[in-house]
Amino acid sequence: MNIQIFGVRKCFDTKKAERYFKERKINYQFIDLTIKGLSKGELQSVKSAVQLKNLVNCEAKDYKKLNMDRIISPSGREDLLLNNPSLYKTPIVRNGNLATVGYVPDVWASWE
Repeated sequence: MNIQIFGVRKCFDTKKAERYFKERKINYQFIDLTIKGLSKGELQSVKSAVQLKNLVNCEAKDYKKLNMDRIISPSGREDLLLNNPSLYKTPIVRNGNLATVGYVPDVWASWE
């Protein structure tokens, strides 16, 4: 397994995801979205696994500020996500072509 956790250190679900993998002694790479966002390739891979609408945090402060609710085109939404990592729901957990959004240990258990 090649686990990557994209998240924010202050996010409770991200901390729970890290704890899940630590307790099972599964190595993972943590990417802090406040420092480095997803690359275009990573976004495409995650999007194909979970769909773009599931990646967007409609409760984020920047969601309304950037008028994301009015952007209809998928490419426009992708550009906003690439440039504003605060719009992602977290954690995004990726294992190759597989990915999840949020805390979903049932799915992660099937990866083992």
